[in-house]
Amino acid sequence: MPIIKSLLDTDLYKFTMMQAVLHQHPGAQVQYRFKCRTPGIDLAHYIDQIDEEIDHLCSLRFSDAELDYMRGLRFVKPDFADFLGLFHLDRKYIQLRASKTVPGEIELDITGPWLHTILFEVPLLAIINEVWFRNTTTADFAEGERRLQAKAALLRDTPGFEQCRIADYGSRRRYSRDWHARLLPLLRDALGPQLVGTSNVHFARLYGMTPHGTMAHEYLQAFQALGPRLRDSQVAALESWAREYRGDLGIALSDVVGLDAFLRDFDMYFCKLFDGVRHDSGDPFDWGDRMLAHFQQRRVDARSKVLVFSDGLDIAKVMRLYDYFRGRCQVAFGVGTHLTNDLGPTPLNIVIKMVRCNGQPVAKLSDSPGKSMCDDPGYLAYLRQVFELPPA
Repeated sequence: MPIIKSLLDTDLYKFTMMQAVLHQHPGAQVQYRFKCRTPGIDLAHYIDQIDEEIDHLCSLRFSDAELDYMRGLRFVKPDFADFLGLFHLDRKYIQLRASKTVPGEIELDITGPWLHTILFEVPLLAIINEVWFRNTTTADFAEGERRLQAKAALLRDTPGFEQCRIADYGSRRRYSRDWHARLLPLLRDALGPQLVGTSNVHFARLYGMTPHGTMAHEYLQAFQALGPRLRDSQVAALESWAREYRGDLGIALSDVVGLDAFLRDFDMYFCKLFDGVRHDSGDPFDWGDRMLAHFQQRRVDARSKVLVFSDGLDIAKVMRLYDYFRGRCQVAFGVGTHLTNDLGPTPLNIVIKMVRCNGQPVAKLSDSPGKSMCDDPGYLAYLRQVFELPPA
């Protein structure tokens, strides 16, 4: 049975970014690269199964019902929905092979027009995850349900956390599609209004949930090559977003070149224009304190702004963050692997990152060591110099 059955089985921010790419940078050429950060994982042994699943993925099209759903989202413009009606993922943009230098590893590159490759990342990661786990583990859904119910009870039954709400952000590293489909109704029944939705568009449509997402790192990274000059790339990306959505989907991502550089660029205009900011690396408590101080310095009432936390969260950490920031601002939480891949086996740490745009290297300078991914150390050094960051 195929792993991916719908092109909507991906995160919402892929579509919101794709729409902006269609309207503003339809000719941009990009390259993405896969990396498994978990040591000792022999994915090459299952490369034929991964290959077969990719072939199926590239045979999918959006159904009329799916296109009608997309048209119903307030921020989807008619021409983008029409474009999706013609769209399919093209296998020619993917190169998959076993590594010749590192036994057991696979090399997976996606190279082609940004508009036509942006939807590969999430389903490819979901495919690799599921192929690995179905071959190396036995699914214990009963244990998964027990753990899920315990997490829900902790959040639901602890006094003082009735207004603490979470969303599912776990598509890319889920144990399997079937487990994802199973856990969301369970979580909705257990949490009620404390589950505000999911990043997965397919399951949002299937279960009548709210889809969540705005932008990912790749959007700001691409502007390192698309922008007027490197130093202004972050500002150019945020202004591009504002042109596309006119204040809607107003959550900015803060860690593409580190928080210090972000705060220099996120001036009073952006503080007032954007609804909030998302944290995805570094210490979340320190990050939040600095963001709130930044809003105050720009004479913006932080209580009107949202801090979105999405970096490796579990329910206990969600509750600590909620308790720390409550009353000072609005808070939102995206919980991923902790919800969708906690059945016993250790989850994989796998990523697909943009590494080039229009032939030039691009990179993320994360606030967490080990999250950066770039094949050009000279460019990384130059990027640090331009954004006034200390050498690595």
